[in-house]
Amino acid sequence: MVAPGRRPAPFHVKPRAAGVLERDLTESLSTLTRRYSLGAGAQAQLSGLLRALVEDPLASTSIRDPRRVLEDHLADSLVALELHEVRDAGLIADLGAGAGVPGLPLAIALPQARVSLVESSARKCEFIVRAIQACGLVNAAAVNTRAEAWPGGLERFDLITARAVAPLAVVAEYGAPLLRLDGALLAWRGRLDPDEDRSARRASAELGLEMADAVRVEPYRGALSRHLQLMVKIAPTPERFPRRAGMARKRPLGAAPRPSSDRWRR
Repeated sequence: MVAPGRRPAPFHVKPRAAGVLERDLTESLSTLTRRYSLGAGAQAQLSGLLRALVEDPLASTSIRDPRRVLEDHLADSLVALELHEVRDAGLIADLGAGAGVPGLPLAIALPQARVSLVESSARKCEFIVRAIQACGLVNAAAVNTRAEAWPGGLERFDLITARAVAPLAVVAEYGAPLLRLDGALLAWRGRLDPDEDRSARRASAELGLEMADAVRVEPYRGALSRHLQLMVKIAPTPERFPRRAGMARKRPLGAAPRPSSDRWRR
């Protein structure tokens, strides 16, 4: 849902002659749909999403070059389909959805799933609604709220996704309360950071999650340092979570203890 009382303005896609979808892009989209064995109509929907990301001024992305949008947003989102936890999910929540990725590409690829795109910014939600309309999607919806302030989402979802949202320990706290038992949280990562891993493992233990090893992926040729991080909910999340909005970032779980500031007194 979008902000109360606001009706999203329609997004009018520019004519194909505008040059957004040139022949090589069309071929690349076709290759992408074949790679993941996507159903009929998926290529046209991905084309609509690509155009929205390139042309709609509300799209919250600094990337406007069509080729880079295809690689950095569409292909990078769809690489999650390599995991069965993603392909098998029925209810998905994409946290900090921003420009609608990875949530919208996954909604296109998984028409049997229902995808909630959770975003605290009303302006970004307005773009997501316009993009949903441009793609003709019926299995995706924008939810204008914070993950920590969404009681209707607690313990509902098979899969939580998060891409470029926050450090891993913070993402774990956002996602764990929304997962059902045996559900999975999936985070997109770049170069792996051992300190981030240690903090995330400590946080996971508090939240009822089990953290698997990161999986290296190559969403497109030449992609560098791309990893998918899976966490599975193996125990109920304690009732004290979620903490109030902002606390996950302000006082992150799993943070390494600070060294003592006491000094030797002479």
